Amino acid sequence: MSARIIPVDPFDYVVFGATGDLSQRKLIPALYYRFYDGQFDTNSRIIGVSRSEMSDEEFQKFARDAVNEFVDADHIEPQMLDDFIGCFSYIANDVTDRDGWAALSDRLRNDPSVVRAFYLAVAPFLFAPICDYLSSQNYWTPDARVVLEKPLGHNLQSSVEINDTVAEVFREDQVYRIDHYLGKETVQNLLALRFANALFEPIWNSAHIDHIQITAAESVGAGGRSYYEKSGALRDMVQNHLLQLLCLVAMEPPASDEANALRDEKLKVLRALKPIVGETVHKQTVRGQYRGVSAEDTKVPSYVEELGDGATSNTETFVAIKAEVENWRWNGVPFYMRTGKRMARRASEIVIQFREIPHSIFSRTEGAPTPNRLVIRLQPDEGVKLFLMIKDPGPGGMRLRQVPLNLSFADTFTQRTPEAYERLLMDVVRGNQTLFMRRDELEAAWAWIDPIREAWDNDATPLHGYTSGTWGPTSSVALIERDGRTWHEELDDPKAI
Repeated sequence: MSARIIPVDPFDYVVFGATGDLSQRKLIPALYYRFYDGQFDTNSRIIGVSRSEMSDEEFQKFARDAVNEFVDADHIEPQMLDDFIGCFSYIANDVTDRDGWAALSDRLRNDPSVVRAFYLAVAPFLFAPICDYLSSQNYWTPDARVVLEKPLGHNLQSSVEINDTVAEVFREDQVYRIDHYLGKETVQNLLALRFANALFEPIWNSAHIDHIQITAAESVGAGGRSYYEKSGALRDMVQNHLLQLLCLVAMEPPASDEANALRDEKLKVLRALKPIVGETVHKQTVRGQYRGVSAEDTKVPSYVEELGDGATSNTETFVAIKAEVENWRWNGVPFYMRTGKRMARRASEIVIQFREIPHSIFSRTEGAPTPNRLVIRLQPDEGVKLFLMIKDPGPGGMRLRQVPLNLSFADTFTQRTPEAYERLLMDVVRGNQTLFMRRDELEAAWAWIDPIREAWDNDATPLHGYTSGTWGPTSSVALIERDGRTWHEELDDPKAI
C-alpha cells in the first residue's frame, strides 16, 4: 500500500536562522522530500533569513548541498532538484536591525490564498524582536503561523516570558511549538494502537499494567556544545520529549483527534503528575555524566574533556526518573524514564509491562509464564512488538516460551517512512496543531520539572559517573530494581527488535 499524498496550499515559508545546522540537516531535506512526493510545487517559496552575507545563488547552493548530503541518493532527480532549488531566495539581515527588514516585503506575496509561515530557528532571545518587527512591518496577517524551536525557556518563569512576548503578536492558534518527537511515525501509531483497536484500551490501566518504561538513548556525545552545557539532559530531553511520550501513553481517550481535544487530555496528565520535591528528588531521580574511555583501540573523550580548556562541569548528560500519575487509571503504576548521551546504542522506545497472570496452571518443569509486554520502538528500526507466551513446538510435552508478534515498519510498509520534520512542516501549512505543544502544556511541564532542577542545583553531591558506551550509572539500575523491576534488556541486542 502506498502512502496517500495530500497537496498543501501554496506557501511562503520564511526561515530565520536559515544557514544554521538545523536548517541544513533537517528543514531543507524535509522540504525536498515533500516536494519530491508532490505535496507542494514551484508555486511555493522558501525564504531564508540570516546574518551571513549571501546572495540568492549562494543560498541556493547551500540548499542544494544540504539535499545532496542529507537526502537518500535514490530520491534525488536532477530536474526535480533544480525545480526545488528554484523556490529558494535569501535575505541577509540581523533581525535586531530594523533597516534590514524592508527586503522581506518584496518576497512575501499579498495573496490570501498563499499561506504565510515564519520558522524561528534562532535563539529564544530573538523571538521578541522578530515578532515585534513582523507586526510593525505589517508582515503579520490574521492567518499567519509562527513556528518556535526549543528551548522555550530554562524554567517556568522564562518560558512564561517568552510566550508572553510571542502572544503580543500571535494568537495561540497561530503558534506552533515544535517537538520533533511528536512527528515520528511510531509516536503517532501509539494513538492508533490505543484508540483504533478494541484490544488494548480495556486493559490500559493499573489493573493490568505493572509499569511503563520510556527510554531515549543517544550514542553520540554532547560535543562541547555551549547550549547543552546550559540545559543538560533534564531540560533538553525530559521536559519536552519524554514528558510528551508519557502524556500520549497515559492520557484518557479524547473525544476526537482534533488538536485541542488531544492536547486537553495531555494537559490533564501533566497536571496529575505527582510532584517530586524535597527528599523525594534523591529517591526518585538519578543524574549522571559520561566519562571517557581510553584504550589501545578506543579513545572516547569525557563530557568535560569535550568542553576543553581544563573545564569543569556539573551538567548532567544522563537522567533517570521514577514518575507517578495520580489518577484512577494509573494509581500505583510507576513510569520509569531515562535518557542520556554516550549510551550503548541509539534507541528510543516505550515498554508497556503487563502484570503477571493471577494463577498458572502449568508445572515448573513446563516453564513459568512470563508477563506480556508491548514494546514500541520509536527509533531506529521503527516497529511494535507484543510478547506472548506460546508452547515451544515439538514432542515431549508442554514447554512454555515467550515470543513476539512483530510489526516491523520496514518489512510491512515498503515505502519510505517520512521523517518527523516533513510531517510537522506541512502540518504548519495545513494549520493542524495536533502534534504541537500548547502553551498551558509547556508551562505545566516546566512546573513539574522546576522543583527537580532546583533540588539538584542546591545539592553538592557529585554527579554519578558512567562509562561511555554503557546504559548509564549503576544508580539508575538501582532506581528500578529497588521496586523489583528491571530495565528492558532487549536494548542490549541490536537484532532483538
